[in-house]
Amino acid sequence: MNKRDLVLSLLDSDREPAYIPAAFFLHFDPQYHQGQAAVKKHLEYFRYTGMDFVKIQYENVFPSIPEIRKPADWANMPFYQPAFYADQVEIARGLVEAAGKEALVLMTLYSPFMSAGHTVGKEVLTKHLTDDPEKVKKGLEIITDSLMIFVKDCIAAGVDGFYHSTQGGETSRFEGSPIFDRYIKPFDLALMNEIERSCRFNILHVCDYVDGYTDLTPFLDYPGHIVNCSLKLGSETITGEDVSRLFGRPFMGGLDRHGIITSGSDAEIKAAVDHICGEAPKSFILGADCTLPGDLDWQRIKIAIDTAHSITR
Repeated sequence: MNKRDLVLSLLDSDREPAYIPAAFFLHFDPQYHQGQAAVKKHLEYFRYTGMDFVKIQYENVFPSIPEIRKPADWANMPFYQPAFYADQVEIARGLVEAAGKEALVLMTLYSPFMSAGHTVGKEVLTKHLTDDPEKVKKGLEIITDSLMIFVKDCIAAGVDGFYHSTQGGETSRFEGSPIFDRYIKPFDLALMNEIERSCRFNILHVCDYVDGYTDLTPFLDYPGHIVNCSLKLGSETITGEDVSRLFGRPFMGGLDRHGIITSGSDAEIKAAVDHICGEAPKSFILGADCTLPGDLDWQRIKIAIDTAHSITR
């Protein structure tokens, strides 16, 4: 069973992985963000850590546009054409050619809401949506249509799926208002339904990088074969089994990106992984709740992955 078969077996209740798969992600230095340098660095990281699929870091985020100062200005949001995404698509093509026969290759996809945040900053976006969401909606429509180009071009390049990151439903962001349901979720679903139709393996990432959640139910109807999220819900801590049962699909995660994997000894990392895997659901990928610090020693990641691989079911 190669890495492709191993990870895909998580989606078949009649099959059981030979060992617990694992994957962790981090951003590489800027000189490895484009072209062949990005392909080589992703491959180096994949081979060194022994992780079980290739996840491509998307580094061509939407540029800042200071001219968008008020909600009405979102009507002037640029529509980024295929050339804008061409380098990232070629990175995907290169990694599919280099590693696609042995492992799944997934592209990172930031949600329309997150891309809008890259354009104006999260505080401005939050204020604009709070003040006049109907005017901001035009910008989100433009962003979604543009990102659809990227999605379809990546699919044509041969990726097996996407790691779709979503924000906007955090407890402190729009609590008590319909903004998430009316102006964020529909655009998420437009892209996610497309990748669900076209790809065999997608990971839903409920991102808590900006703030946390006390309720994951707004995301239960989001597509995605695997769900990756934090195990912290407000003041409570849930388990991977809780997440898997809630979403009705396999869970990926378990390790806090700021915790043992960044500061613990080798023995503490191994012990933490043993504990997490011991209480994890049957269909499970060891990982972190979000992207690890970019300067983290890769050896720490390799220890966590090797430990997971030593655990048989």
